[in-house]
Amino acid sequence: MKVFRYEIASEPVTVHVPETTNDLDEFWEWFYQARGRGPIAVDTETTGLDVFSSTFRLRTVQFGDAHDAWVLPYERGGYFASSARDALARARHILIHNAPYDWLVLDRHAGIPLEDLAPWTTDTRVLAALIDPRQPQEGGIGTGLKPLSAYWVDPASPDTQAGLTAVFRSLGLTKETGWAGIPLEDPTFLLYAGLDVLLTARLEPKLRRELARLGVRPELVTYEHEIARLCAHMQRTGLVLDLDYTHQLDRRLRDDAQQYADQAARYGVTNVNSTAQLAEAFVGMGETLTERTDSGAVKVDKAVLSRLADLSLQGEPLDTRTPNPLAVAVLRSKRAGKWGKAYARTFLDTVDAAGRVHPFISPLAARTGRMSITRPALQTLPSSDAMIRRCLLADDGHVVISTDFSAVEMRVLAALADVRRMKEAISGGEDLHDFTARLVFGRNFTKAHRKLAKAIGFGKVYGGGAQTISRQSGAPIEDVQRALRAYDKLYPEIRRAASRWQREAFQTGMVSISATGRRLPLDRDRTYAVTNYMCQSAARDVLGQSMLNTESAGLLEYCRLPIHDELLASVPKKEAEEIAREFEKCMTWPLYGVPIEAEAEIGGRSWGSLYGADY
Repeated sequence: MKVFRYEIASEPVTVHVPETTNDLDEFWEWFYQARGRGPIAVDTETTGLDVFSSTFRLRTVQFGDAHDAWVLPYERGGYFASSARDALARARHILIHNAPYDWLVLDRHAGIPLEDLAPWTTDTRVLAALIDPRQPQEGGIGTGLKPLSAYWVDPASPDTQAGLTAVFRSLGLTKETGWAGIPLEDPTFLLYAGLDVLLTARLEPKLRRELARLGVRPELVTYEHEIARLCAHMQRTGLVLDLDYTHQLDRRLRDDAQQYADQAARYGVTNVNSTAQLAEAFVGMGETLTERTDSGAVKVDKAVLSRLADLSLQGEPLDTRTPNPLAVAVLRSKRAGKWGKAYARTFLDTVDAAGRVHPFISPLAARTGRMSITRPALQTLPSSDAMIRRCLLADDGHVVISTDFSAVEMRVLAALADVRRMKEAISGGEDLHDFTARLVFGRNFTKAHRKLAKAIGFGKVYGGGAQTISRQSGAPIEDVQRALRAYDKLYPEIRRAASRWQREAFQTGMVSISATGRRLPLDRDRTYAVTNYMCQSAARDVLGQSMLNTESAGLLEYCRLPIHDELLASVPKKEAEEIAREFEKCMTWPLYGVPIEAEAEIGGRSWGSLYGADY
């Protein structure tokens, strides 16, 4: 038996590493005693983060309480691996920090279905996010185990990461290759593994007490664990990748990036990422650049380039000026380069042996609880894109269904702020942006008027001011300001609700409370963001509840991605119409009297077929 002794919060702790079957007898003696005392913390050490890669390995499984940790060398197989599996099966209540990752690891590499583990798991990362969802750069503690432990458990909370990095270097390894290459018996590696469960076990009761002190409802904690389980289920399933198409797309994007970079070079820009070169070239072409960075340098970011190219930030033509050819070339070169690296190559790098990709689904990614999809970041794709979405396919014999909420942000705003005329329009089945444009601009409103009305509505939801709305809509700032004043007269409840939410936040330590009881910390210099936070958080929970509804209806097996306000599914082609209607039922229900409605669209084999792709 290897034994490592340490101190946490001035108390002695011990990390045990069994080396023989007799050592495992001691583990089992501890296990049954610890199980009788309360929850047992669980963690894994692996070769990396790509759970579905053919080279991924599960190296150790750790169990621990506040005083003792046991690191079982799963990689050695035999009794060590079977003891780890048996202990997981016999545990009555386990604690994991960032449970979805370990659920998927143990599901795929230890044969323990996430359906068996999830009901008995408390995720300390979820608890921490419900106390304060902010990351350190936002003024929060963050949701990582080490910073949380340093705050709640021990200011000198042990972190052997620096020591591990030094060991990696001494072995000629990097941070990326070190986890796979470090010897299983390395003492720094084993201590690192053991300390994580000790810290998790000590962290959980402190977080529970803080949640109770803050009045966070236990139902919200349960709800977030359920959402995490559903997201892990979808990540485990993944989507089929069209390998031939993705390889072709990767080559095409590389060629496009170079082609447009060559066009930019004709204007003297040899590096499309050089602000200095771009500024000099644009000035030489007679453009006026007035925006500056905080340091005083000329700003040539995406917003500036889009304005010069006569495009909205979403890439839609504005028809307000003659597009600058250099701006167009730079935007296209940058986009092709970024999309090739972020999407096509990431798909090819992460596809598993069965030809599926498993994007990371983070159920509590933003301060508001908004979900995100990473590796690759599919939620950043423009709403009109077919090119990247064409890479992802439904299963063989299946078609894609996308069930999307109808104007959910505006409906949530109408519900939360109790906006009378907006609620009347929604209940009357009117297009809300048409309705607003007609009242603001008259019955003969134009497409440009509707676009401006829509931009103002989203500006109210997302906290955008007149300048942002002007850039997004292409309307002159004077027109935007006039329309804003008219909008506020039309829907006065929105400003009143924003003022009320700000007052309430000031009274509760700059924390607003969402419709579901989620704590939404505000920044003192951005209190206007409260409307955005309230609406975005409620919209996220509308999607979350709809996901739970789909499981209750027996549709979870078809679900593939929750993305923005959309639920993507792969369903048998012959049953597509019937299943589409079921998805609509699951995602249609009232919020404070405002009907939340969803519409299912049946596509072809690829996700891109819903956006104009031919397959």
